[in-house]
Amino acid sequence: MNQKVFFKTFGCRTNIFDTQVMKQNLQAFECVEDEKEADIIVVNSCTVTNGADSVARSYVNRANTQGKKVFFTGCGVKTQGKNLFDKDLIFGVFDHSSKENINDFLQSKEKFFYYDEKSSDTHLDNTIIKEFSGKSRAFLKIQEGCDFACSYCIIPSVRGRARSVNKNKILEQVRSLRDSGISEIVLTGTNVGSYGKEKGDNIAKLIKAISNIDGIKRIRIGSLEPSQIGNEFLEILECDFLEKHLHIALQHTNNLMLKTMNRINRFESDFLLLEKIAKKGFAIGSDYIIGHPGESQEIWEEAFANVKILPLTHIHPFVYSARNDTPSASMSERINGDVSKKRLHQLNALIKEKNLSFRQELKLKNKPINILIESFRNGLYQGLDEYFNKVKIRSNSPIVSKWLSTKNYLTQDEVNIVEI
Repeated sequence: MNQKVFFKTFGCRTNIFDTQVMKQNLQAFECVEDEKEADIIVVNSCTVTNGADSVARSYVNRANTQGKKVFFTGCGVKTQGKNLFDKDLIFGVFDHSSKENINDFLQSKEKFFYYDEKSSDTHLDNTIIKEFSGKSRAFLKIQEGCDFACSYCIIPSVRGRARSVNKNKILEQVRSLRDSGISEIVLTGTNVGSYGKEKGDNIAKLIKAISNIDGIKRIRIGSLEPSQIGNEFLEILECDFLEKHLHIALQHTNNLMLKTMNRINRFESDFLLLEKIAKKGFAIGSDYIIGHPGESQEIWEEAFANVKILPLTHIHPFVYSARNDTPSASMSERINGDVSKKRLHQLNALIKEKNLSFRQELKLKNKPINILIESFRNGLYQGLDEYFNKVKIRSNSPIVSKWLSTKNYLTQDEVNIVEI
């Protein structure tokens, strides 16, 4: 009997795709979805904050107490892999650029630590994913690494410089996923908007190429930097194949804070860009860091006032958490945790109101929503519309198609409700 392997994935969409790459390269093992059934646990780690490291360590400790054979990979290999290995908490460690060799690693008879720092700056995977089991949409990594140097972020030193997957390989991957039943593709990577820059290419051209593949009904895009959205990209916003939601990483709305974070975007240009996109009927989301060192009450009040006039409908806010070995971690003027949490709630409440207003306006204009149905739980079908809003569907009979277009929906606080 083959040994059973469970993958525990922490962090971002890129890590989710990396886990699929590892699953695709397992020949001598059986993948299971329940860790209790597993003989082996592979931890695909995140290291974006000290807290992320802590969560991965806690999981490793727990897996050990259950008598599991633990392997460790992902972004956390560079920051804490050796320490965990030296403490004899892990049987084997291998860096994310070596993940396609997982079948050999998991068959090792001896404990090992493998980290090739040079390859982390140049490696691109060759694996073609055959399926995202149980999914209606699939994440597709189109590039690796990041050339930005934000003061709070360690990821460029972990994932390396920005480099792009060959376009023909991406299109082959899309066709493979299409053949497995996937009809929505989510383009992801460490810094998606940098795609193709070293090859004289860009993400707009890639999206156009993907849109020509029969069977792909919708293309979503991961987080974009404001500086990466040019005229060619703005032109494709008129096309039906693109989701009507963009996630644009502002990180803050006060220029002094943006400078402190070593960001290149500024509020005035961000405002003009988002207004232009919103006028094309798009929902817009953003990441937002709250409580970064130096965020005084005066700065926060100005930043919050700026958020009020931005056409944001979604937000991914998080309270700043120090990441060792980054410039921000050594900055003074730390913000009290309770103050940061209060600001977090304030921001969430504001964007919740903006999102509801956006959906109500769509309803008043008699705009249909196009839903990709992703699951069925507690008597309700659930999915996402093109604006990245959650929809729950009540139906008296089974829904066969993955896609549903309707104007018959009820707008509620958190979700839209459809009755069939």
